[in-house]
Amino acid sequence: MASGLSRTSVSRSISLGLHAPAEATNGKAAMVSRPVDYDEDDVAVSAARYDVFINHRGADTKRNVARLLYDRLQQLTGGGVRSFLDNMSMRPGDRLEERLDAAIRECRVGVAIFSPRYFESDFCLRELAALVEARKIIIPIFYDIKPSDLLLPEAVVESNAHGPGDVERFRRALREVKYTVGLVYDSATGDLAELVSVAANAVLQRIEEQMRSAQSRQMIVSRL
Repeated sequence: MASGLSRTSVSRSISLGLHAPAEATNGKAAMVSRPVDYDEDDVAVSAARYDVFINHRGADTKRNVARLLYDRLQQLTGGGVRSFLDNMSMRPGDRLEERLDAAIRECRVGVAIFSPRYFESDFCLRELAALVEARKIIIPIFYDIKPSDLLLPEAVVESNAHGPGDVERFRRALREVKYTVGLVYDSATGDLAELVSVAANAVLQRIEEQMRSAQSRQMIVSRL
């Protein structure tokens, strides 16, 4: 794709977020970026402290797509959508694993940003496994990496730091995400602003769907 950005699940394409593929020109998706209003009733629907958990390898993406997505979600919702990004959401004195585990349990949507050095991070793999095991909606972003590259490296498998149970958890999580529709981005040819806009819209669409579902359940319960 000329822009370097594609929507894919291995070999399938699908439209994501709030953009309109039918109106695309010159290979570019026509996107609708609009503010999303979250009033007090929306916020009251969920006791979750965070709506989005951004799983990423800081060495590759903290200063580009991860931080830009965090800022974009803040901008579009006026802070109504609360995103967890480690260097933005944690304070001195926080217990690292407890804080991460709580944010994963509380979130509505996970964004997993896969990049060339992702597998070097034990935290990345453990966070991903926790998101999958918690049955969270996960939106994968393949940043300079392909879905077919989601294979656990032998160095991780053979490491003394991981037992057989950990290795199987990681493999199961990678298999799950490998066959989840996501966004593929090539930094050599891609438009980073487009990637961030499409990703943010996809996240907001999923959150809105969950809010509507929760509100419907509350209405049903109130009538009983």
